[in-house]
Amino acid sequence: MEAQVNQVALPLRSHTILGVCEAIGEDFGFNPVFLRIPFAASVIYSPMLAIGTYLALGLAVMGSRLLFPRKAVNEEQLSQQQLEPANEQQELKRAA
Repeated sequence: MEAQVNQVALPLRSHTILGVCEAIGEDFGFNPVFLRIPFAASVIYSPMLAIGTYLALGLAVMGSRLLFPRKAVNEEQLSQQQLEPANEQQELKRAA
């Protein structure tokens, strides 16, 4: 995956409430829709439980982001790394 230099904080994005599902999806590497659908269904079943769980997960995500911040990647570091395209063929050395 490529590092994104200009990232907006999750709670400040226009399409999220607190960004809990998206943050958990980023941390564990899955699509946040798989978490949003059960939350939407749980709001129908028990709204108070769903909101309480969402806020508790929001506090957990905020705590993890404050305790373990991501390392900032400088543009200089990105330019120093010479990444080869994935579709470029490389020649392999032949054994004698």
